[in-house]
Amino acid sequence: MYEKEVHSLEETNQLGIRLANLLEPGDNLTFEGDLGAGKTTFIQALAKGLGISRTVNSPTFTIMKQYEGNLPLNHLDVYRLENSDEDLGWDEIFYGDAVTVIEWAHLIEENLPDERLDIEIQRLDENKRKFIFRPIGKRYERLCEELFT
Repeated sequence: MYEKEVHSLEETNQLGIRLANLLEPGDNLTFEGDLGAGKTTFIQALAKGLGISRTVNSPTFTIMKQYEGNLPLNHLDVYRLENSDEDLGWDEIFYGDAVTVIEWAHLIEENLPDERLDIEIQRLDENKRKFIFRPIGKRYERLCEELFT
């Protein structure tokens, strides 16, 4: 487990861009945190780091949005899939050439890839956040080691 406290939106953006620069096609990142914790904000910084120029916002009502950049990005918000057995073609989404980010990932836990980077964001106050990175698998262990050195 790796932890990082940020004290401003600018620090959040820097962390997101830095992480984006370490990502590869097929990487999967999950995001957890209360409403307003900053999941979408962090994903916007990540998208910027991937060279995506379009506005990135949460796909709450559409479940998934796709963006093109230096690497394609699948952005899922599965909040509305709670208690659903719906299969959206998880294998194609998780094992394709895109970076995939999933908000509220615990709701589809049984469908998540075995290897991934779980990220929890805790809101400590108006500007301060704690990011907790839990790498699952060797690829994500190495990614976190590089991110935190």
